[in-house]
Amino acid sequence: MIVQKYGGTSLATPARVRRVARRIASQVAAGEQVVAVVSAMGHTTDRLIGLAHRVNPDPPARELDMLIANGETISAPLVAMCLQGLGVDAISLTGPQAGIRTSQHHSRARIHEIDPARINQCLERGQVVVVAGFQGATEEGEITTLGRGASDLTAVALAAALKARSCEILTDVDGILTADPRVVPDARLLHYVTYEEILEMAAVGARVMQPRSVEIGQLYGVPIHVRSSFHMRPGTMIVAQVPMENRNRVRGVAHENEVAKITVLEVPDRPGIAASIFQVLAEHSVSVDVIVQNVSSGGKTDLTFTVGEADLKRAVALVNPVAAEIGAKGVSQAGGLAKVSIVGTGMLGTPGIAATMFTTLAAEKVNIEMISTSEIRITCIVGRTEVARAVRALHSAFQLDQVTA
Repeated sequence: MIVQKYGGTSLATPARVRRVARRIASQVAAGEQVVAVVSAMGHTTDRLIGLAHRVNPDPPARELDMLIANGETISAPLVAMCLQGLGVDAISLTGPQAGIRTSQHHSRARIHEIDPARINQCLERGQVVVVAGFQGATEEGEITTLGRGASDLTAVALAAALKARSCEILTDVDGILTADPRVVPDARLLHYVTYEEILEMAAVGARVMQPRSVEIGQLYGVPIHVRSSFHMRPGTMIVAQVPMENRNRVRGVAHENEVAKITVLEVPDRPGIAASIFQVLAEHSVSVDVIVQNVSSGGKTDLTFTVGEADLKRAVALVNPVAAEIGAKGVSQAGGLAKVSIVGTGMLGTPGIAATMFTTLAAEKVNIEMISTSEIRITCIVGRTEVARAVRALHSAFQLDQVTA
């Protein structure tokens, strides 16, 4: 059995829906049991969100989920109909019908469990099961969505629950590249990446895989194959261990625009202060990324962190009363930022990687505002107008235009 996920670009037109159906039919003809997870066609979700905001500038989260879940609910029966027209027995299921149970957090629900009983029954009858991605339901039957890009998550979670041979993420690119090809025309295909590498890449801006889906894949040992839906080239395998030791130490350069920073000024330097600031953000589902705290002077310190620019206004509104309560001097904010990162498991224990990164950015006159690191990643916050130049320079400096595997 194989689980395949088809993205919105792959389903954008009736002709593309037919092509997807033919690809699934060829898998069935080769003896595979197939569960296909589908996204909404093209930009359907964006159009539905725009429609919601036209009738209500602040649409209630429950009703918004009820609305935007329909994009995938339309795609699934269209693919099933097309398969039936090709003589392949198929059935479409919504996320709840497929047994996906979630938390009650509308627009950002978490999968609590999957009961694959109905899918297994359909497979035993010889049917292809086409599941609407991105959605589930609470125990009370309330429709929820799992966050943007979460059809990947649906597919990998189903592959884990069904103990599938692998999960194929079929998209409009050849696989996972060393950088965004729209910024770096010389970006190369990576035939293998580790779960850790793609998690770091996804967390810092690479859009090929949704981070939570990779976490599920790693946790349950699901082999994930990222490849194009438009041809049969091999693509990229996401694995526990890259099979070649003589690979580049840096495996990719990722970037993300729409970053903002918030600084809480002159925070009292005592235990529990940081917790009080970040707890309120967590309670309201505001994701925080890079965090920097200055060295204390006179019992006071500045605490700076980044959020997505779309969350800036809400985050400042949440932090302001906490800052006043703890006796901070105030809160400052700045948008117009971006982050650029280098990622690679080969960086671990290799001297000179950071020096090369900073020297390269300095040569390009790119100012670094904040720095964050992990064992296999270095991230710099830079001005948004400088990020494309930074990505191209780093890609060249680490010789990623020469990658062959």
